[in-house]
Amino acid sequence: MNFPLITDGYFYAVAVPAVLLLGISKSGFGAGFGSLAVPLMAMAVTVPQAAAILMPVLLVMDLLGIAALRKEFDRRLLKFLLPFGLLGTVIGALLFKVLAANIVAGIVGGFTLLFLAQRLLFPPRADSAPPPRWLGAILTATSGFTSFVAHAGGPPISAYVIPLKLKPVVFAATLSYFFFFINLSKWIPYAWLGLLDMRNLATSLVLLPLAPIGVWSGVWLARRIKQQLFYQLIYLGLFLTGAKLVWDALR
Repeated sequence: MNFPLITDGYFYAVAVPAVLLLGISKSGFGAGFGSLAVPLMAMAVTVPQAAAILMPVLLVMDLLGIAALRKEFDRRLLKFLLPFGLLGTVIGALLFKVLAANIVAGIVGGFTLLFLAQRLLFPPRADSAPPPRWLGAILTATSGFTSFVAHAGGPPISAYVIPLKLKPVVFAATLSYFFFFINLSKWIPYAWLGLLDMRNLATSLVLLPLAPIGVWSGVWLARRIKQQLFYQLIYLGLFLTGAKLVWDALR
C-alpha cells in the first residue's frame, strides 16, 4: 500500500531539529529559534510545503504551551496584540501567492538584525519608557503576516515585547496564547490555498511526537533560567534567525 508520506531521509534530518527548535520556542524560551524551522525545512522542500507540514504540529505545540502556562499570561497585553496579529494574517493570506518567499525572508531577517543591532549598540536604560503602542501595532501586524507566510512571527513581535521587560514565564505564556490564536486562524486560508493535502498531513503525523518534547523542554527552562540569561539566549536565537533569513533571500 502506498502511504502518502515523505520518505526522503534528508528531509527528516532537517525536519527533526526544526520541529524541536519550534517546540522550545513555543514555551517562549529562545523565541527567535522557532523562526528557523521553516528555513531549515526549506532545505529539503519548498517554503509553502514546509509551512503546511508544520500546521498540525503547531496546533499541538500551542495547546501544550498554553496548558503549561495557562495562568501566567498578561491578559491586557494579549488583548492589545491579538487584533493586529489577526490583521497581519489576513494580509498574509491575500498576498501569499504574490510575494516570493525569499523576499519575505529577507525583510524579516533584515528587520530582525536591525532590531538586534539597536538593542546591543544602544542598550536601553533601566528607566527607559516602553515602546509606543503604535509601534507595537505595526510590529504585531508584521508578526501575523510573517507567521502566515513562513511561521516566522517571532522576531517582529519580540522586537515589541522584549523591551516591556516581562518576567520570563509571563513573556512565554503571553506569546504562547498569542500564537495559538494566530495559528488557529491560518487553517481555513491554508486549506483555501490548497496547502493541506494528504501527503503534507501524513508527514505532519510522523513529526507530531516531537512536539511535546520540544515544548516541555522549553517550559522547564523558562521556569528555571535567570531573566538576564533568558533574554541573552533570545537575542542569540534572533541573530541566527535573522542571519539565516537574509542568507536565504540573497541566494
